[in-house]
Amino acid sequence: MDPRRAEPDRDSPATLHGEFTITGNRKVRCAVSLTERELIVQRLTSAPVGRNKVVLSLKDCVGCRAHREDDNADPAAYLVVYLYPLRRRWVSSGVSRQRVEHSFRLTVLQDPRDNLEEAERWARAVRERSDRQQHLRDGALMSKLSRPCRMMLLVNPQSGKGQALTLYNNHIQRMLNDAGVQHTLVITERQNHARELVREADLSQWDALVIMSGDGLLFEVINGLLERSDWEEAIRTPLGILPGGSGNALAASVHYYSGSSPVSSEELLVSCGFLLCKGLVSPMDLVSIHLSSSTRLFSFLSLAWGFVADVDIESEKYRHVGAARFTVGTLVRLASLRVYKGKLSYLPVTDDCNNRRGLRNNMRPHRNNQASSLCPASPLNCPSKDSPLRNTFHNSCHSNNSFKVRRTESTPSRSATKALAGPPDSLLLPLDQPLPSDWVVVPEEDFVLMLAMYQSHLAEDLLAAPGAISDDGAIHLFYVRAGISRTALLRLFLAMEKGAHMATSCQHLVYTKVRALRLEPYSPKGIITVDGEVVEYGPLQAEVHRGLARLITG
Repeated sequence: MDPRRAEPDRDSPATLHGEFTITGNRKVRCAVSLTERELIVQRLTSAPVGRNKVVLSLKDCVGCRAHREDDNADPAAYLVVYLYPLRRRWVSSGVSRQRVEHSFRLTVLQDPRDNLEEAERWARAVRERSDRQQHLRDGALMSKLSRPCRMMLLVNPQSGKGQALTLYNNHIQRMLNDAGVQHTLVITERQNHARELVREADLSQWDALVIMSGDGLLFEVINGLLERSDWEEAIRTPLGILPGGSGNALAASVHYYSGSSPVSSEELLVSCGFLLCKGLVSPMDLVSIHLSSSTRLFSFLSLAWGFVADVDIESEKYRHVGAARFTVGTLVRLASLRVYKGKLSYLPVTDDCNNRRGLRNNMRPHRNNQASSLCPASPLNCPSKDSPLRNTFHNSCHSNNSFKVRRTESTPSRSATKALAGPPDSLLLPLDQPLPSDWVVVPEEDFVLMLAMYQSHLAEDLLAAPGAISDDGAIHLFYVRAGISRTALLRLFLAMEKGAHMATSCQHLVYTKVRALRLEPYSPKGIITVDGEVVEYGPLQAEVHRGLARLITG
């Protein structure tokens, strides 16, 4: 390759041209061209052009590096490009991201240092042009993590089937190395370990906090960040999610928001890892929840009471089967279907907010075989009658034993609620006060379930709120009235796998979008979950805070 012909101007879309050989077969020569969007590799043989031409999209590129081998007698430099393109699966239908590595050898210059300098110039150009493949989400250009990026990666080794560390070693470690992302691995050892850690950590050391677990570990991290005295700055630390548990609802939601076809298990992990490496950041809503003891929690995913909450907790005994535990739990609970008595009230989303968010939802890409956002003709949409870097492996427990852990389990007085960290709630009155007149009180008091969602997925294979996006400023409220048959309820959950439940004719299902809600169970005992975690049972209320956190969505 003649370096005088390559003009890698960082601000210019000019094509770079060069000649390389294939690493591992020095007899195969290639003409390589780098455009603004593609890397084109053409083998220099007598065969027809089409058979020897490979076009690599820079949108699929996570990293590129140049290096020399340890052999001083070899003057060559090497250019390695790492990509994760969508490819057809070997067995089942559909596509998933699969790792591809292309390595090229450069020997056209006599001085080994010159070869390395030229290879590094190409590597910089590939990285810069890959980074310039900007992504639009809902019509707005998303922000991007700085490069180089420093991540704290928290892993719960007990989550799911207990394979999180194995999945990290098999996929994520190499992927982050490919992308040139420095990361510190922190292995959590007990409940609330991550919450205590982020509450006291020096966050200036990190550009992002990444959680590899189920959804429970992120719940700890978010509440730990909002318990800090500098919560306003801390909660803006970009958060990443890698599926390592049995639910993996937020990871499935992030994958869904990217417009990709549904995947699960390790394919979902690879997809989320790819999106993490791309480093694009979106706002994410959080919901402030007040319990009857005046304890305040922040939620990123869901609030559940009734059938869904029971299944979530009762299926813990089947954790060894992974995500299938929810299916087993659903069948068990259907066999002894219960009715839950209580009072449900909510503040509806206004028409102006609906119109603005409707425009944003219409800009989302359509997905094959999945239900899109509710069309105006759907009865569920109408108001109801109630209207290469070395990683640092670090076990934080060994160096943070001096942390002063605040007792978040204590019960503050009701008058102390306003002093709790986090943004003030403007829509909620104390639980012992009557609701304002613009709130809707559901006339029914017998329910099978109540589910409030603020992300699209409730689990890997449950698309509960297909119209949701991470920062739409709405709580997607579902409830099922008593009287539904076991068969109809089972059909509803089966349809939820693809979001098709929104188009069913089930007369017992009600869906609406709200800004705040209040739930007052009548029974003294029961289960309420927030992001899959059991919380104090009793009256509670919730309010959405739009775009409070930052989520890495690629």
